[in-house]
Amino acid sequence: MHHSEPSVFSIQENQTSGVTFILVGFSEYPHLQVPLFLLFLAIYTVTVMGNLGMIAIIRLSPKLHTPMYFFLSHLSFVDFCYSTVVTPKLLENLIVEDRRISFTGCIMQFFFVCIFVVTETFMLAVMAYDRFVAVCNPLLYTVVMSQKLCWSLVAASYTWGIIASFVFIHFVLTLVFCGTKFINNFVCEHDAIVAVACSDPYISQKVIFIFATLDELSSLMIILTSYVFIVITVMKMPTTGGRYKVFSTCASHLTTITIFHSIIICLYGVPTTKSSWLLVMVASVFYTIIIPMLNPLIYSLRNKDVKDAVKKLMCSTFSS
Repeated sequence: MHHSEPSVFSIQENQTSGVTFILVGFSEYPHLQVPLFLLFLAIYTVTVMGNLGMIAIIRLSPKLHTPMYFFLSHLSFVDFCYSTVVTPKLLENLIVEDRRISFTGCIMQFFFVCIFVVTETFMLAVMAYDRFVAVCNPLLYTVVMSQKLCWSLVAASYTWGIIASFVFIHFVLTLVFCGTKFINNFVCEHDAIVAVACSDPYISQKVIFIFATLDELSSLMIILTSYVFIVITVMKMPTTGGRYKVFSTCASHLTTITIFHSIIICLYGVPTTKSSWLLVMVASVFYTIIIPMLNPLIYSLRNKDVKDAVKKLMCSTFSS
């Protein structure tokens, strides 16, 4: 009698059905659990209010219906999403004893974090290109940055984020996992998951490294090229007033880019050893929890248009 071969997927299913991960997180520092819970809760509250507030202000203020703010509202959406994928689980783990997360739950968290981090990387590049067109071709700006192009650039960022994440997931799922394993982080990120695999993770690590490097280099190239042209254009400006105005609009964007990319490079450019897990965890805190909070603050505090829009909305709300 002929038996059909079991599929790779069913074997994978059998292997992973009994797999449980325990997110170690900050459990090695019991005295810090409550202060960290309060700190992260405060940060998360600011993140949610800041990013959703930013989206609302941009939608409600006709003056902010420009490409720059269209991209900024998507950046805020991405920030809100990926901090929501990570922070609630972290907060839960800081107050409950049971830090287990199912294999599926862990993989899904990794998948969504990848989508939003990769999307943010390219959203920042798109915003640099937008500034480049605004400064270097101001007369053609509204023609070049048409609604169609803006939507296409945003859609391309999301699409690439999703494609890259499916690639990462595919290679993580080729690994064999067994039993209950401790994950050396508060979030299911690649290095931490791969470190507990029961099979050789070499290929998975190489693929992620190549993808992360390509993403980093291509987005940084777009950003650097845009800013080189911006600086050249600004230097040719006859008045210092014009220069100041351009640099002040670009300053917020440059601040965000510098923080985001330096942390990503630290995280994926530094080889992970046992002693560097704390560094990985601190970097993870920055890029999954602190950056999403900083972006709306950087853009709103540094930006006259946003401040004016808030004042206007408040005045109209109180007057009505």
